[in-house]
Amino acid sequence: MNFWESLNMAGKTLSANRLRSALTMLGIIIGNASVIAIVGVGEGTQKYAASQFQSLGTNVIFIIAGTDNARRSTIAPPNRLVWADAIAIANQVPTVDAVAPQINASELVIAGGSTERVTLVGTTPGYQTVRNAETCLGRFFDDNAVKRNTPIVAIGSETTKKLFAEFYPPGFNDACNPQNGSPIGKQVRIKGTSYQVGGIMNSKGAFLGTNQDDIIFMPISTMTSRLVGRTSPFGFGVQVINVSAKGDVNDAEFQIKNLLQLRHRNYALQNGETFTIRTQKDALQIVGNVTGALTIMLAAIACISLLVGGIGIMNIMLVSVTERTQEIGLRKALGATEKDILSQFIIEAVILSVIGGAIGTTIGIGGIILVATFSPLQAGISISAIVMSVSISGTIGLFFGVFPARQAAKLDPIVALRTA
Repeated sequence: MNFWESLNMAGKTLSANRLRSALTMLGIIIGNASVIAIVGVGEGTQKYAASQFQSLGTNVIFIIAGTDNARRSTIAPPNRLVWADAIAIANQVPTVDAVAPQINASELVIAGGSTERVTLVGTTPGYQTVRNAETCLGRFFDDNAVKRNTPIVAIGSETTKKLFAEFYPPGFNDACNPQNGSPIGKQVRIKGTSYQVGGIMNSKGAFLGTNQDDIIFMPISTMTSRLVGRTSPFGFGVQVINVSAKGDVNDAEFQIKNLLQLRHRNYALQNGETFTIRTQKDALQIVGNVTGALTIMLAAIACISLLVGGIGIMNIMLVSVTERTQEIGLRKALGATEKDILSQFIIEAVILSVIGGAIGTTIGIGGIILVATFSPLQAGISISAIVMSVSISGTIGLFFGVFPARQAAKLDPIVALRTA
C-alpha cells in the first residue's frame, strides 16, 4: 500500500470520529495559538516601548542627581547636581547639541474656579530641543524669561483642559483648538503667585505610566526663586540634566562624565559619586531585555500546551489501536505489512497535529490582529514563531504517534481476529 492510500485511509478514519479527533487536536490548537499570540504581542510591546522612548527626544542623555545606591538607601538624598553643572556642559562639551536642567515639584494650581494638583517642571528653553517638546498655541518661554525670573508658564494639553474647562465643551478633546476664547494670556495661581499662560504644549501621551500632558513648565530660575528655593549648598540644585548629543551618544557621555568628575572631585573623594548617567539606549535596552525575557517565559509556558496535546494524541491513538484490533487483524490477514499499519497510524497522528497547528495558527494570528486594532501595542505577526510552532506541533504528532503505531503494527493477525 503506497503513501496516498495510507493517507486516504487515515483521513476517512479520522473523519468517521470527528468529535474525538477535534478533542484530540484541542491541546495542539491552544498551544499553537498561545505561542504565536504571545510572541507577536511580545514583539509589539518592544516596538511600543521603542516608540515611547523615541518620544523623549533623539540621542538623549539623562544625568541624575545621586547614585543608585544612594537613592535606595536614603528617603530624600540631597541634590549634588546644580544648575551651574548644566551651564558647564553646554559651554564645554563640544558633542552636546542642547542642555536642559530640570527640577520637579507638585503643587496645587488654581485657574478661575478650577483647582488641580499638577506636576511642575522648572527648566530652560533647551528642553524643547532635548525632549522634543513643542507648543501648539502660544510659545515656550525664552532665555530672557529665564534671566529675568519671569512668571510665565507653558501648560500641557491635559492640564489645560482641566484648568480652563470653559474653553472646551464636553467631549471636545483637542486642547490646541479652544472654543470661545483662549487660555493664552490667562493667569494661573501657584502658592499665592500669579503666572501668565504663554503656551500650550502638543500632546505627547503617556510614557511608562506617566502622563506627559498633565504638566506645567516654567523657567527654572522662576521655580527656584519663587517655589523651591536653594536646595543644595553648591548652588541651585537640579534633579536631572537632560542632554541631547550631536552625534555618537557614547562620546558625549564620556566627555560629560569626565567634566562632572572634575567639577565634583573634592566632594566625590569624601562621599563617593554624586551623579548617575543614563542614556536613552540604556533605558530602551533594559525594557527590551525585560519584555524579551517575559515573552520567552510565557512562550515556554504555552509550549507546555503543545506537550499536553502530544500526550493527548498518544492516548487517543492507543485507545484507537484497542478499538480497531479486528480491523488491524483483518488487514494483516489480507496481506498488509507491519510497515503499512505503522505508516497509517503515524499519518493519522501527524494529520491531527498539523490540522491542529493550522487552526491554532489562524486563531493566534486573529488574536494578534485584535490586539493591534484595539490597543496601542504594535503587535506583529512573527513568521519565525509560526514556523517554529507548526514545526513543533508536527514533530510532537510524529513523536507521540510512533509508540501507538508500533503497538498496532506488532499485533499478531490470528490473535487480533480471535480477540475481536
